[in-house]
Amino acid sequence: MERTKVVLTEEQLARQRDFTDKIRAIHEGRGRAPKAMVDTFGCQQNVADSQLIMGMLEAMGCAFTDKAEEADIVVLNTCAIRDHAEQRVYGNLGALTHTKKANPEQIICLCGCMAQRPEVAERVRKSYRHVDLVFGPQALWRFPELLHQVYTRRRRVFSVADEPGQIAEGIPVVREGNIRAWVSIMYGCNNFCSYCIVPYVRGRERSREPERILAEVRELAEAGYKEITLLGQNVNSYGKDLDTPWDFADLLSAIDQIPGDYVIRFMSSQPKDASCKLFDTMARSRHVAHQLHLPVQSGSDRVLRAMNRPYNVEKYLDLITYARKVMPDLVLTSDVIIGFPGETESEAMETVALVEKVRFDALFTFIFSPRPGTPAAKMEDPVPRSEKQKWFDKLCDTQNAISAEIHAQYVGDTVRVLVDEESGDLRWPLQGRTAGGRLVHLTGDKAVLGTYQTVKITDSNTWALFGSII
Repeated sequence: MERTKVVLTEEQLARQRDFTDKIRAIHEGRGRAPKAMVDTFGCQQNVADSQLIMGMLEAMGCAFTDKAEEADIVVLNTCAIRDHAEQRVYGNLGALTHTKKANPEQIICLCGCMAQRPEVAERVRKSYRHVDLVFGPQALWRFPELLHQVYTRRRRVFSVADEPGQIAEGIPVVREGNIRAWVSIMYGCNNFCSYCIVPYVRGRERSREPERILAEVRELAEAGYKEITLLGQNVNSYGKDLDTPWDFADLLSAIDQIPGDYVIRFMSSQPKDASCKLFDTMARSRHVAHQLHLPVQSGSDRVLRAMNRPYNVEKYLDLITYARKVMPDLVLTSDVIIGFPGETESEAMETVALVEKVRFDALFTFIFSPRPGTPAAKMEDPVPRSEKQKWFDKLCDTQNAISAEIHAQYVGDTVRVLVDEESGDLRWPLQGRTAGGRLVHLTGDKAVLGTYQTVKITDSNTWALFGSII
């Protein structure tokens, strides 16, 4: 793609600001600030997208609510990765028939990855006629124009055309809280893993210009944010489409020079684009957490090829060995899919063996869920779900035992923890994260929220650490 076509022009963005002003005028003419509810499903990228949607809604004069029955505008920002998430969305859409009946002027919007899929858009068009606006991730920047069409033309609007995607800078953002922030450094994906719908719904890889990212991170650091997470479908392929020779490691090095008391994290990564240069950069950085989420997906080379994952187990292990060499305190997590079409029990057990060898701090584990429109959805899949569940249980039992052992090694240590929220638990009223991203349940007063504290770890379990602030 040509960069001149990827980055939106000032004229294009100004057009959307004009529509924002028109909608604000409509709202002001009604004599009260409308309320909006934005409900987010799925990954951190969707969370970041929702914060942009909220920024545009706020610029339109909206206040916010978390109750659909109070909302004049409801936005469901959806995920298409797994069937379970889609079924939840359909359930929520069905429930909104009642709020629409109580308030016929309510505007209901469906957006995000799920909305971009043609079969979903068609199902909504036919079966969920109370939904007013449907748009995919590539049309997010046009939200003001699309919403204005709903208001003025009094008809349903669908914007789900297949397109490679663009970059819109300067969209207002409403960040939830003042401790953690998400910064999208690139959009889209070029990998086309055979099980994954993302490249079909989020378009091709496109990187933001480095100076834009640096300015955003600098602003967040100056505002006192303590944890900044860089986002992309594959963050370590950042820069391949830029005219300047920046790669992801170069970007991390530049960000690390920004003064402030903050931690940089990033997700998600692809092993094919991970490198010794990246790990060396992480190791010598002041702000980049020694935490790596590097999805392996399978411990079988044959299954990896069927998944269209362009690496093998040996390469993955070499990467982990080097990363741990330069960062002995590295916290390592990964994604694993069990029951890929055609996978045998012995191949699933190869994955379990890999987990035993690597000893991840934690895993995000999934039983294969076919996504319509992907190559894997058309593959023969003779193994019944009940058999896959047995393999999955073996995997989880193995990883849970490893996580419990690793966490037990923290007991008696003192660690630096960012205290980020109240838990609602009387015994452990606070919670936070270590530099490596480990969850810590804490005793202490809520006055320390948003600060780094030295914590003595007194107990642990499979999923978390427990401690007291020193």
